[in-house]
Amino acid sequence: MKLIDNELIDFYKIFFRMRKTEEKISKEYHLGEIRCPVHLSIGQETVSVAFSMTQQLSDTAISTHRAHAHYLAKGGNLNKMIAEIYGKVTGCSRGRGGSMHLVDKDVGFIGSSAIVGNSIPVGVGYSLAKKLNNDNSITYIFLGDGAIEEGSFYESINFAILKNLKIIFVCENNLYSVYTRLSERQPGSRKISDLVQGLGVFTYIGDGSNPEQCLKLFKNARENCLKTSEPQFIEFETYRWLEHCGPNNDDNLSYRPISELEFWMSKDQLVVLRSAILEQKLLSLDKLIEFEEFIESEIEFAFNQARKDPYPTIEEILKSQYAN
Repeated sequence: MKLIDNELIDFYKIFFRMRKTEEKISKEYHLGEIRCPVHLSIGQETVSVAFSMTQQLSDTAISTHRAHAHYLAKGGNLNKMIAEIYGKVTGCSRGRGGSMHLVDKDVGFIGSSAIVGNSIPVGVGYSLAKKLNNDNSITYIFLGDGAIEEGSFYESINFAILKNLKIIFVCENNLYSVYTRLSERQPGSRKISDLVQGLGVFTYIGDGSNPEQCLKLFKNARENCLKTSEPQFIEFETYRWLEHCGPNNDDNLSYRPISELEFWMSKDQLVVLRSAILEQKLLSLDKLIEFEEFIESEIEFAFNQARKDPYPTIEEILKSQYAN
């Protein structure tokens, strides 16, 4: 499968917006105005872009602590996301969630969670509720390779199969859980996708830095999910460039080889897509720069506005908070 002209342009535009947004977060974080932890997905955007281009507004999605790209891919509001990261009342979670707890029901983004594996059963429950209400839309559940080691994952997979739920589980396998390599946590002779297939779910595996492959797998999984009314599982091999939590590089910790990071960075699709657009003369350099400057101004506005927006009041913070 090869990206046609409009697909290539759209892929680049969505990708550029995600990358520049997180680069801006990384740059501004050191000023001390963003007080919540941030888990950036720089290097992993290809999966989110492909998701964005294949999902429907009627679908729902739930994510992990590394949720910014998923939120934007689902159609989330950039201004609301940045305001939330700054803890402002204008944020998508009213300033009470921060980076790891994004919620926007208007676009079908039902939440993200800081607890590894925690959002998986929530997504399954949400999908069951949709089925009971005769809602035939799909629920996308994003998870990392670390979540495969949680009991909730297996319970959720079993329940999804048993109830024939329209779910697409999307595993972004970036090889590490914090500082621990996959091979030190799971048997090296076993692929995650093989394990899940053994549980009875139709599975796919692909290169998470290959736009054509990512689009194809999302389209195939969606088509099969709607046709069979059965859950699907996609494993994408991908890689984060920055530290597990925070805005910096962490190469000084020596937990992963520099050559490994350089290999994945050499596959940067932002560079590849931009070159392809210019080489194929799909857009002139002036038009491309014009678009890039527009997106960067949009991002700059979101940050400036977030700084000006008010924090939630005590009454707002306590609203909907309960204790036994």
